[in-house]
Amino acid sequence: MIDIQVKNLTKFFVIGENLLEDLTFDIHEGECVAVLGRNGCGKTTLFKILTGEMDYDDGEVFVNPHKRLGMISQIPKFPAAYTVEDVLRSAFRDLLGIKRKMEELERQMVLNTSPAQLREYDDLSNRFQSGGGYEMDVQVDKICNGLGITAEQRAQTFSSLSGGEKTRMNLGRLLLEKTDILLLDEPTNHLDLRSVEWLEGYINSFKGTVLVISHDRYFLDQVADRVIEITDGHAEFYSGNYSFYINEKQARFDLQMKQYEQEQAKLRQLGYTLERMKGWGINNRTLYRRAMSIQHRMERIEKTKRPTKEKTMNAAFGEKDFSGDVVFKLKNVTKSFGERTLFSNVELTVEGGERIALLGDNGTGKSTFIKCLLGEENCQGKIQFGPTVKWGYLPQIIHFEHPERSLYDTMLYEKNCTPQAARDRLGAFLFQGEDVFKSVGNLSGGEQSRMRLCMLMDEKINLLILDEPTNHLDIASREWVEAAIEEFEGVLLFVSHDRYFIEKFAERIWHLEDETIRDFKCGYTKYRSILEHEAAAQPAAIPEVKLKKDKPKGGTKETDKLIRRLEREISKQEDILAQYDVKIEAAAMDYQELSRLLSEKEEAETLLLDLMEQWESAQE
Repeated sequence: MIDIQVKNLTKFFVIGENLLEDLTFDIHEGECVAVLGRNGCGKTTLFKILTGEMDYDDGEVFVNPHKRLGMISQIPKFPAAYTVEDVLRSAFRDLLGIKRKMEELERQMVLNTSPAQLREYDDLSNRFQSGGGYEMDVQVDKICNGLGITAEQRAQTFSSLSGGEKTRMNLGRLLLEKTDILLLDEPTNHLDLRSVEWLEGYINSFKGTVLVISHDRYFLDQVADRVIEITDGHAEFYSGNYSFYINEKQARFDLQMKQYEQEQAKLRQLGYTLERMKGWGINNRTLYRRAMSIQHRMERIEKTKRPTKEKTMNAAFGEKDFSGDVVFKLKNVTKSFGERTLFSNVELTVEGGERIALLGDNGTGKSTFIKCLLGEENCQGKIQFGPTVKWGYLPQIIHFEHPERSLYDTMLYEKNCTPQAARDRLGAFLFQGEDVFKSVGNLSGGEQSRMRLCMLMDEKINLLILDEPTNHLDIASREWVEAAIEEFEGVLLFVSHDRYFIEKFAERIWHLEDETIRDFKCGYTKYRSILEHEAAAQPAAIPEVKLKKDKPKGGTKETDKLIRRLEREISKQEDILAQYDVKIEAAAMDYQELSRLLSEKEEAETLLLDLMEQWESAQE
């Protein structure tokens, strides 16, 4: 069954310049389809057309009228006093209406009960139950736990939240509404890693239809069944996830280039023959006719357009030589806000050439840690940098001191460079033509990040600190940043929720949780494996058995001896299990040793349970 059908869709904002042109595609029930394309290519416009928020100029758009459609970027207006809890529960407005009617009937029936009231109450009760009314609390708790919405946030007024927080709460509301068709526009923005992984699981188990716009490549690999790429207003189709799309797109480019080169070689050969025939045919009509025949043949050959790749940034970080071993060292570093401690007694040492990812859930204090490191926030303890260290910093929230200045003037004044150098550096970051005269305050989030990187890359640095560097960047821009970072040989410290980016660059992980920073001297894949093994190694809830001291009735001396022996073995086995917990904690960084210990502990737990069963049988 087709849930969404688009035929020859055309949309323009400026006459003669179509944003979407003859766009045609079908979305079938149960599919999860990724919509890709450069920022500004019309992805969000397409979503607004599908929801009816925006009109279109030509074509046909069909959305299954029997299905409920919801879009994450549309945040409804709520009364000023509404809390996050109220917003989440607005997903159950119909059920809540039924509940109010039931409560009103209950008050009326206290005084006097009629058969009509009983029938109405029974009908409402059945509708409330069949609609899942008695499961509302469980569903809200499940969504809040998955998206990391705390009890404190649920009590906050919705209007007091930041834009990112409102988007996250609205995602929760949309998921609670049990929508049949989900349109998700950058759903992973403002989510931490734990919440993104939960969302992946939710989408993969979702029985409805999903269209998702995302620049999170790892996320797309996990959820997308196929890809629609919007390029120059038209759609290209790929029947797989993001990794399939990348390989297939390169294969298509190579094939088109091969066809183009073969055609050009053939045209060159025919052109050479044509020129010779024309020369020979000056006094020979037969040769002249052959020359004209070759010319007509050349004109009839279908010309393949030369395939082109998107422009790439031609930029690299300026690097300052570093002498010495230690780049920076932290000793007993602690940061608190009132009674709340973010991290305490942190002791870390960083040496030249390291690439470190600082990970943790939202709100744990990652950005605050970076600010403490750079002296922007006060903290207790000691932070010491090497004498030749010079850092460059890209914050999560970009701020320009003079937002009214143009890109060109910002480079001239803040980087103290010549007009030609300013033009060249901006051009390297794809700010060309009239774009350089835009004011920096009017740039999009992605353009602001690109502009700040342009200014940062000009500096001579040997320590690069990035806080969410890929936020607001489309996939092509992320790849540009990654290419520049790959060439950087200094120390890299970054905060990110982009698992593709983390996996590519992190050689060491700092995990901020429960007021401490754990240091994993390994890449992202091994780090994840260690955490999974630790979660699996959590002590199983072994039922506590109360050992009876009284001699069982009808017992024998042999039974008494067996019971006492089993009690001694059970006590001994519990001591062995306690020792394994200590060994496992000590071996957290050694993957092979950790795997061996976990396997042995599992065998020891099985033996303990077996001994307990024997003891119970002997008691009986």
